[in-house]
Amino acid sequence: MRYLDEYRDPQLARVLLDELHRTATRPWSLMEICGGQTHTIVRQGIDELLPVGVRMIHGPGCPVCVTPLETLDRAMAIAERPDTVLTSFGDMLRVPGSGTDLLALKARGADVRVVYSPMDAVSLAVANPGKQVVFLAVGFETTAPANAMAVLRAAALGLPNFSMLVSHVLVPPAMMALLDSPDCQVQGFLAAGHVCTVMGWTEYEPIAARYRLPIVVTGFEPLDLLEGILMVVRQLEAGRFQVENQYVRAVRRTGNTSAQEAIRTVFRVTDRAWRGIGTIPSSGLALAERYAEFDAARRFEVTSLSAVEHPECVAGEILIGVKLPTDCSEYGTRCTPTTPLGAPMVSSEGTCAAFHNAGRRRTDTILGDTR
Repeated sequence: MRYLDEYRDPQLARVLLDELHRTATRPWSLMEICGGQTHTIVRQGIDELLPVGVRMIHGPGCPVCVTPLETLDRAMAIAERPDTVLTSFGDMLRVPGSGTDLLALKARGADVRVVYSPMDAVSLAVANPGKQVVFLAVGFETTAPANAMAVLRAAALGLPNFSMLVSHVLVPPAMMALLDSPDCQVQGFLAAGHVCTVMGWTEYEPIAARYRLPIVVTGFEPLDLLEGILMVVRQLEAGRFQVENQYVRAVRRTGNTSAQEAIRTVFRVTDRAWRGIGTIPSSGLALAERYAEFDAARRFEVTSLSAVEHPECVAGEILIGVKLPTDCSEYGTRCTPTTPLGAPMVSSEGTCAAFHNAGRRRTDTILGDTR
């Protein structure tokens, strides 16, 4: 089955669920690495409708959540400068750093602006030659092409007052790091459709073969996810381990080669720290040396800044699927979307926010114990 205009049809959802219940004969643990997929799964209650023993593990699929704490602190150190305009997508403004967040800095007078494209930041630099304009460039492979094009545009214009604070992360190395963990329980993956729209799925084929587990490129609508889960379970039941594509309306095996070329031109692969998880080798992108003049971390000399996570936040264990948000003693009490201890509760793609928005509560709270 492949759904185009019918991807919200409740009758088709029932067909898929019935097929899942007929197909699954044993327990299976699957992981999605996409915050948008996590929110759909939790909001629609898909995880609660699956056959007994088939469970979803919510992985590190929120790009805001995995952005390291020191990157936020570096962004805030830059934003506090009087001659600087710090630009960002809106979902980064309330993510807590070590002591505050960008929105609080903006309220205190820092020139922090929400933009809808990195090209907006380039335009700001053109219009404000007396200001240093910095774009906070975070995210998975999905946002990297647009950020690369902004750097190429700034280079073509010879803009001396534009730079980027780069903290891009890559999905395949994170998958392998999870699978190499002794605590890993993942037996199959739903791959993020938007990442694969850019990168295709050839990078996943060696992972499926090496770890002998199925990977299904999946979209974001409820029926996309139900079908993706069914495709993974079918492979597991048959003992197969291949990469398959559920998201055929958007993804090709080779991806978007023009976007990939832009990424290769502007960025280089580097080790990257993931918030709450630690450093994963070759899991990030940094500006290539030929574009080092646009590196805000170097320009403003903030590379030495380091940070320590909030001691009561278990975001790292939630991001790798070891714990659920409802396992956290602070969830829904001290840690809420308005008073977050960590990024997964404040980000629109965070697992904790998904659970909180869906009304999922801790067992001890349901039973009346709110300790």
